[in-house]
Amino acid sequence: MARKTYDELTIQDNFLFQKIMRNKRICKQTIQRLLDIDIKDISYPEEEKSIDVRLDSKSIRLDVYVNDDKGTVFNIEMQTTKDMEELVKRTRYYQAMIDIDLLEKGQDYEALNNTYIIFICTFEVFTGKRHKYTFRNMCAEDQGIELEDGTTKLFLSTKGEKDDVSVPLKNFLDYVDGHAPADELMKEIDTEVELSKSRDEWRREYMTLALEIEKEKKQSWEAGKAEMAEMNIIGMLKENISVEVISRITNYSIEAITKIGKKHMLL
Repeated sequence: MARKTYDELTIQDNFLFQKIMRNKRICKQTIQRLLDIDIKDISYPEEEKSIDVRLDSKSIRLDVYVNDDKGTVFNIEMQTTKDMEELVKRTRYYQAMIDIDLLEKGQDYEALNNTYIIFICTFEVFTGKRHKYTFRNMCAEDQGIELEDGTTKLFLSTKGEKDDVSVPLKNFLDYVDGHAPADELMKEIDTEVELSKSRDEWRREYMTLALEIEKEKKQSWEAGKAEMAEMNIIGMLKENISVEVISRITNYSIEAITKIGKKHMLL
């Protein structure tokens, strides 16, 4: 699928969603609406929050990562590709990485911040046709007992059908789903979306990011192609096919095939 041009972006697109949520007042009001809570203030710990705790671990880049005045951490992500198994496991990994990042700053276990991982999904999630699914750690034997470890995972769906959320939250989800803005906050966000089209700095940044992504995809494809070719060469070497014949079949040089063979102790 062709990548969107900058002028085609909507609030559903991570790039624009992240940029608009840099507006402190909009972000604060959005969080209040998503969670039906009051927040005195929010802050942005970093311009773009990335966590990479070890060289051999999978790093993460968090789209919207803010703290409130009580230190509560909110990570908000826009999700447009339905893969619930992957998304559920991603919340688990995000939680682990966020906690490790907090502990590396000298926190004791009992001082770990409360955290919310919020996925705004543009598709139906789970099976209940709800707009909102909130998960906390509960006792399996007695669901009246909550672990109270301070972690919450929230899945919001723009495709919900039940009357299960407040009007302001429904207005937000409807707007994300492509409906006209129905209240003042949604009108303000919609205005920001329209104004974004005239922000040349954002446009250049998006184009640069798109080129980098395409470059990474090409490098990944080429690496995969090279890996497959090497596996084929290994298979032929195991069948005792001569290096000269393999070279004619694969167009790899005899030197390159010999190097592969020695690496895998086949020559």
